[in-house]
Amino acid sequence: MKFDAFIIGGGAAGLSCALVLGSAKDKIYAKDKHIGIVTHQKTSHLQNALFNNVLGLEPGTLGKDILDSGKQQLNDLYPHVLQIDGEKVMSIKKRYGSFVIATNKNTYESKLVVVAVGYTDLMTIDGLQGYLEPHPRAVRKKNRIWLNNTNHLVDTNLYVAGTLAGWRSQFAIASGSGAHVATDILTLWNDGKHTKVHDKAIV
Repeated sequence: MKFDAFIIGGGAAGLSCALVLGSAKDKIYAKDKHIGIVTHQKTSHLQNALFNNVLGLEPGTLGKDILDSGKQQLNDLYPHVLQIDGEKVMSIKKRYGSFVIATNKNTYESKLVVVAVGYTDLMTIDGLQGYLEPHPRAVRKKNRIWLNNTNHLVDTNLYVAGTLAGWRSQFAIASGSGAHVATDILTLWNDGKHTKVHDKAIV
């Protein structure tokens, strides 16, 4: 199966990235794009999170509920974004100007990839080892990692979002990082013209 954009990780950054990309479905530069997201979430820090300080979220909101509602929101609003559940990415390899992504069950091909998994040293995706370094904004003894990047870009058409991009593990920051990457991708698809997607209320 071939994609134009393939997101790895269904936490705050990955789902935010998928929602923004999905929301551009009616734009000329994005309407024919094939987007996929692997929603493997077992290592997401949202599983145990409790939110009282996030703008727009009801105090007491649980992170695990956001994971579920986020996938449902993506499915309800932008069903053209393929959600791949129950699979874990094992490797990412460059091949002829695109990427081959192998999971424990299937193989996919994509023109670009967004890596948005957690920043623990348990992250073992073959093909990314050369970019891994100690996380610049985490306590060293926790052995957190990041993918060395410049403004979320690790290598040509290879992006990273969220804590693995070097950001702190704050929900709003991770979500914003995913949205940032999505707008960079939309800008790329829009021939380099700076792009964002907003819905407006009808009054």
